[in-house]
Amino acid sequence: MSKNSRRSSRLWTPPDDGRLWQPSRRNVLALGGVAAASGLLAACAGPSVGGDTGREEHEETEWDGVEPAERITWWSNHPGNTLEWEQSVIDAFTAEHGIEVDLVTAGANYDEIAQRFQAAAGTDEVPELVGASDVWWFRYFVNGQILPIDGVFEHLGVDIGDYVETFWEDYAYEGQHYAAPYARSTPLFYYNTELWEQAGLPDRGPETWAELQEWSEALWDVVPSNGAPMGTGIGPSWAAWWYSNLSWGMGAQMSEEWEVTLDTEESLAAGNFVRDMFTGDDYFADFGSDTNADFQSGVFASLIGSTGSLTAHLEAADFEVGAAFLPGGPVDGPNVPTGGTGVAIASERTPEQQLAAAMFLAFLTDADNTAAYSSETGYMPVRTSAIEGETMAALYEETPQFRTSVDQLERTRTQDWVRVFTPGGDQIITDGMEQLILEGANAEDVWPTVTRQLERAYEENVEPYL
Repeated sequence: MSKNSRRSSRLWTPPDDGRLWQPSRRNVLALGGVAAASGLLAACAGPSVGGDTGREEHEETEWDGVEPAERITWWSNHPGNTLEWEQSVIDAFTAEHGIEVDLVTAGANYDEIAQRFQAAAGTDEVPELVGASDVWWFRYFVNGQILPIDGVFEHLGVDIGDYVETFWEDYAYEGQHYAAPYARSTPLFYYNTELWEQAGLPDRGPETWAELQEWSEALWDVVPSNGAPMGTGIGPSWAAWWYSNLSWGMGAQMSEEWEVTLDTEESLAAGNFVRDMFTGDDYFADFGSDTNADFQSGVFASLIGSTGSLTAHLEAADFEVGAAFLPGGPVDGPNVPTGGTGVAIASERTPEQQLAAAMFLAFLTDADNTAAYSSETGYMPVRTSAIEGETMAALYEETPQFRTSVDQLERTRTQDWVRVFTPGGDQIITDGMEQLILEGANAEDVWPTVTRQLERAYEENVEPYL
């Protein structure tokens, strides 16, 4: 079947077997473009900033005279389905230090935790420890809800230099760090080695996006009729994440600190490349209602997905899963964004509670526990000593794909501020990307509107509170 006939065949027709219809991108286009997609794909707007919980300067606590509290609470969404694992770490910590930790499922995802944490401000419900994802922690900071952890970690003798530098610096602002990395990840290029072989391709990932586009011609001949050479997600907390890789590889960036830079020639070219990879004559990318499952079942020949999904892919796929670095672009250099969540300490709690929380946070993210967590889930070890430790070495030998994800850390860089620091920035950028992807709109028409929205969000929700 030709690529053009695939395009026609994927336009929506109602299912006749009583199943619930799940839209693909081409279904959405057939139903009227981005207006239909917005209702299907939009996520909650998330916490606001400012108001009565605006940031205040806190005096540094003299930790030498503080005794840790006997009981604290940790709000988590258990990234990687790790409720039991997290509880086992708590049990080990309590056995060693005598401090009880109440583990609370505070939401199904990072967004829900963030909303609940803001709603709890000023009440007795505030936990000592809370999940702080890459696109949410700065809102906590602006609202004055979290404690800089540098001082208390220094008091405890935590070797902060052992944290993977990119992960640690993701939580930095004006020389202070406001969370410790925990369930951290990068996007990874996964590929179906069987389809790769059928297409006559070398057993490796593409070195560049241009090479992937070239390879797609052979892949179209081997993917199923409802498939595509590559799949990826497009919703909030995802689209602008993997787009960072493509943008940086083309010499662009979404912002330089607080200055939005989507109007540069390089940014416009990156946006139009995204448009064409989904809607151009030589398109090669698509998405579905469950892109991970589609890859695991062979619908997509390759996938841009989180390293945190590595274990799930290896367990679910009935083919050998290849793992490779993200594609590069014409401009060489670090081009891989980091993501996931850290854990922060609430500023509203007493010094005794904060000290106990810091002790647990150091324990949770030490070399042994981060290596065990990585083995359990596929998330990245957040300690450099863990990367070359015995636990990870055994895992690399058994499952080489884990080595690939760790080696890619050398190509990581901290994210553009406009996405992770501007409240709602990730959603605003995603809305623009959906216009590129779903409508086939031009970056010259989309990025100026996105720029104005981002600038307004900064002026209203960040600048007055810094």
